[in-house]
Amino acid sequence: MRISSLLVSAMALLFLSAATNLTYAKGTDTRKDIRAVTSDPLIRGAIVYRSYCSLCHGQKGDGKARATKLYGEGTLVIKMDKNEPEYYEKLVRHGGSSVGRSRYMPAWEDELSDEQMSDVLEYLYVLEKPEMRGKAVFLTNCILCHGVKGNGKGRASVLYDPPPADLTRSDKNDTYKKMIITMGGAAMGRSGVMPVWGLQLKEEEIDDVIAYLRTILVVPLPEQ
Repeated sequence: MRISSLLVSAMALLFLSAATNLTYAKGTDTRKDIRAVTSDPLIRGAIVYRSYCSLCHGQKGDGKARATKLYGEGTLVIKMDKNEPEYYEKLVRHGGSSVGRSRYMPAWEDELSDEQMSDVLEYLYVLEKPEMRGKAVFLTNCILCHGVKGNGKGRASVLYDPPPADLTRSDKNDTYKKMIITMGGAAMGRSGVMPVWGLQLKEEEIDDVIAYLRTILVVPLPEQ
């Protein structure tokens, strides 16, 4: 678990670093745009959550994960109450026993920094919203090509012909989007540069990305 957690964090940070360091081309995302993503507590919190918490609590915080069988159905569900921030901070920092909950909930203060614990707590408050989970997945996997705004103006977009799709003006339905994300561009008769994300992302993560893409849609364009 420890190695897997570090690998997830390293991959996300490596991706964002690559997005930052690519040479700027006019009209594409700038370093300032990328730094805005890397400095967003919600995005940092999402990376921490997926690296350290999802194994037990699940991608959605619904307690449906590989560790569910070890602890019992429903015991790992995350339900946040905005009126009790001190309770959750103590739970994360000092572990389950500190608040009368399961002793199997670790005291993360020995492994995470204050910033990481603060970030993950902020992310937990939006964890139940698929579009927010999807935003975190999109911004840590897709912006190199599709851009911070999803408009196809990522820092690597100038390398490709045809360029990455402008997802803010897509006329494709959710079924099509799920298929091309899952199977890749080549399988759909589109650019082979579009990866087969079904090999790297879980189905629920892809569903969350699609939920997020609905929120950035501006004006659908007719099929070219």
